[in-house]
Formats: sequence, C-alpha cells, structure tokens
Amino acid sequence: MIIVMKPTSTEADVKNIVNKLEECGLKAHLSKGESITIIGVVGDKHIFLEKNPQLMPGVEKLVHVSESYKLSNKKFHPEPTVIDIDGVKIGGDNFVIMAGPCAVESEQQMFETAEAVLAGGAQILRGGAYKPRTSPYSFQGLEVDGLKYMANARKKYGLKIISEVTSNAAIEAAKGYVDIIQIGARNMQNFELLKTAGKTNIPVMLKRGISATIDEWLNAAEYIMSEGNQNVILCERGIRTYETSTRNTLDLSAIPVVKSKSHLPIIVDPSHATGVREYVAPLAKAAIAAGADGLMIEVHPNPAIALSDGPQSLNPEDFKKLCGELRPFIELMGRKF
Repeated sequence: MIIVMKPTSTEADVKNIVNKLEECGLKAHLSKGESITIIGVVGDKHIFLEKNPQLMPGVEKLVHVSESYKLSNKKFHPEPTVIDIDGVKIGGDNFVIMAGPCAVESEQQMFETAEAVLAGGAQILRGGAYKPRTSPYSFQGLEVDGLKYMANARKKYGLKIISEVTSNAAIEAAKGYVDIIQIGARNMQNFELLKTAGKTNIPVMLKRGISATIDEWLNAAEYIMSEGNQNVILCERGIRTYETSTRNTLDLSAIPVVKSKSHLPIIVDPSHATGVREYVAPLAKAAIAAGADGLMIEVHPNPAIALSDGPQSLNPEDFKKLCGELRPFIELMGRKF
C-alpha cells in the first residue's frame, strides 16, 4: 500500500503516519518529491487500515499495490533512483560505462585494461575474480588475488570497480575491495545470496536470469532491498531463446518495461548478450536509444589469449572507437556522460 500525502502536509503529519505504521509493526519507506511525499507501507496492513488512515491529517489518498514487489516498484518511488558512488552517478539523467575483462588474469592485465577503458571514457572497471563457469574444468577466477589486482588498478587510475560474487564468503571477501557487488544471471534467484548482499551497504548490480521474467527479476531485487540495501542496479544481459545465432537474445524491450515498473537504474550488457564482438556496437547504440542508464562492455588487452569470453571482448582500440561513436547517441538522449 502507498499513502500519498497532500502537497500541504507538514513534517509533523508525515511523522505521525510513520509512527502509527511502526506501532502496527509495519515498515514505512519515504519518497519525497518536489511537491508530494509518498509513504510506502510494507507488511500486513489490515490493523493499520482499521485506524481509518485516509482521515488522518495530511493524507490525500491510499493506493493499493497489486504487484508482489514493493520497494523496487515505481509506485513506491516515482522519481528515478540515482546511485552516487563517490561522484560517479548511475541513474536519472546520467549515463555510465562499465568496461573490462570477463576474468581477472593478472595485475598487469588489469593495469593495461584500466588505462585503456579510462582513455575510452569508462567510469567503472569491471573484472571477474570469482567465475561461475558452465564446465568445472574452465578457469574459475583468481578470487581474493583478483580483487586485490582490481583494487590496485583503482588506486592507480581512479576508476570505480565492480566484480561478481558467487557465495556469501565471496561477498565478505569483496566488501573490502569493490565499489559495486555484481550478482550474475546464474545467481539471480539464489535468495540467501541476495539477502546477504542486502545486508551490506555496497551497491549491488543484479543481472537478469537467463530465463527470468521481468517480474521475477524485480522480485529478486526486492530480496536485496528488503534487507535494507536500496542501492540496486538492474542489468539486462540477454535471455535464452530458440535462436542460436547469438549467445543469448538481448531483450531491448526490457528497458522500457523496467522503466515503467521500477525506479531502479538499468544497465545493458551487449557483450554477454551476443557473444560476438561484431554485434556489441550496434546493440550498445540500440540500448542507449531504448533508454538504458549505462552499458557493461567486455574489454581485454588481447582478446585472442583471454582466459574467458575472448570472442566477445573488444580490444582497447575498438573500445575507444566505440565510445566515440556512442557519445552522439548519449547526448541525443539528454544524458550526462
């Protein structure tokens, strides 16, 4: 349920509602716009409704929310969420590019990549320290050493860093190094992992599961937010269909759908969606046109020898060229980059 306050309501009116909600064992989530304050109510609201809240001072109306996800719902938070990571803003009218290798292989590799993606215009360095792979015999990542290499690259080049976690232990390790925790498609419905991520104060980027509906994706975000962490970023990275020409099928329609349902920012990963580097550029441009808040692009100093996902990775020269091509699209959409 949502309580919409009148434009003339006072701070005392709002505080009175919040106090009464808490007396009923409910959680109140405030969203203050320029002229209207909205109070989102989470929990069994029947006891509170018996108090006739529509007659309380400052209340304009009650709106019942039919969707199972509440905190990630746009009705709870009409204004787009902007996540500020020490000056790097994700969401709103901002545009961000995350770039780097699928897997961290060495400190030298991360230094070379960081220098390249910074020159191209990326604000965030991505790299996989924990790698959930289809085959148990594939490279599984450098784990804590990989996180250390990324942190050293951040210190030298000033980029923020994002890395995937695959377990509660990995979250504990990553907390000391990363600026954004990434939860991959395979773990989108690993609810214990989501809850642990929700108990941190670190922004979380949640990738869409390979066969997940958008409502399932938003409910997964709800698990994180319900534990107290409101800084959630969604990432569309392609879904599984019958098509075999690409690794996955990039669902560009997910961008406007998410924008209509949720206030959370949405990033698009055209690299994992296609699995083919030649397709990354056109889909990156299409994602911007569809309203994405940013891109995640795989970049490797030498894709031919990459230990993971070389065929979809751009080299530094191609990445810099792509960023130059993207700028007019970003500007046309009225975004800050």
